[in-house]
Amino acid sequence: FLMQTSEMLQKICMRNLVRKYCRGLTAERKVQLQQKVVTSAVFSGKKEGYLESLSQPFLDTRLKENDLNPKVLQLIRGENIKYVTPVVKYDRNGFKARERLLVLTQSSAYVVEMAKIKQKIEYSTLKGISTSNLSDGIVVIHVPEDNKQKGDVILQCEHIFETVTKLCILANKQSVVKVVKGSLRFRVGSGKEGTMVFTLGPEPQVFKDKTGQLTVV
Repeated sequence: FLMQTSEMLQKICMRNLVRKYCRGLTAERKVQLQQKVVTSAVFSGKKEGYLESLSQPFLDTRLKENDLNPKVLQLIRGENIKYVTPVVKYDRNGFKARERLLVLTQSSAYVVEMAKIKQKIEYSTLKGISTSNLSDGIVVIHVPEDNKQKGDVILQCEHIFETVTKLCILANKQSVVKVVKGSLRFRVGSGKEGTMVFTLGPEPQVFKDKTGQLTVV
């Protein structure tokens, strides 16, 4: 009986401590914890660098709305911009690297070049999000095969855990994130597919190999 009473008191004490901690959290801290829970579900035990990312708070955004070109703001007016970050986009044909911005709104993801919107992906049509299990910052956004889309989007992000977490929370598609090993397939367009290969090496690099594949070291 004393053991049962002791266990009950311990549970009550722990519940009270948890309640007190939760009530003392700021709104900003709650958002951080909610995002980190999603990051854990997606990446824990799957991708290199995850443990190191735990101590790094996510920023609300890497660039502010007024950092965007006024023409871009005009084109996406009416949509609530949630997150903006610089990225490197790799062409689906030839894999040339191009500096871009990834703009996440309440309803869509935009790949932006200066004053132009290069691609818009509505979250409702987003088919998948893929990253590798290694420490690279590559993310592939998979889109449906239709006339509206040129093909899947290949991006390199400096803050990969933050960016993917923001994207899957806004799209409400945590379940479509895949952490792959070795290689992944992506859609080039017009029914064609390409292959991306992930490997280890002495220094990070991304290049088109002799077989025409995109190799990420």
